[in-house]
Amino acid sequence: MKIAFALAAASAALISVSASAQDWGQTPNFGSAGLAAGFTPDPYTVQITSGGTVDAGSTIGGECRGMITDAPDFRLNYQAGGFDLYISALSQGDTTLVINGPDGNWYCDDDSGGNLNPALTFADPQSGQYDVWIGSFGGGNHAATLRISELSH
Repeated sequence: MKIAFALAAASAALISVSASAQDWGQTPNFGSAGLAAGFTPDPYTVQITSGGTVDAGSTIGGECRGMITDAPDFRLNYQAGGFDLYISALSQGDTTLVINGPDGNWYCDDDSGGNLNPALTFADPQSGQYDVWIGSFGGGNHAATLRISELSH
C-alpha cells in the first residue's frame, strides 16, 4: 500500500511539473505579430529580455538549452509562401532559442548564429503559430533582439 501511494504521489508530481512548463497558451511577454510571406520590413525585429526561471533542457529536453520563462517571449502567426523562414536572436550575452512550431514540435538552438547567438532556419516553413522563447545560457538576463527574416540570419 505504501509503495502504491508513493508511486501515485510521484506520478502526480511529474504531471504537475510537465503541466507548468512552457505554456504557449499564455500571453507572450513581449507581444506578437502576424506576418505573411514577403513581409516588410525584413528583418522584423523585437526587443526582448532573455532568461527566466525554467531550465529548457530539463523541461523540454533534446537540444534545448538555457533558462526561459513559462510564457512565450513572442508569438509569430506566419502565413508561409515561397521563402524560407529565419528566426534568430542577437545579444551581447549568451542566448538560446526555443521555438514551438505550428506542428507542435520543439526547435532549439544555442550558438548557430555565431558569437554565442542562436539561429534557426525553417526551410519550406509551415503556416501557423510559432511561439518563441529567448533563453539565457548559464542564467541571468540579457538585452536581445529577436530577428525574423525571409532573406537570411
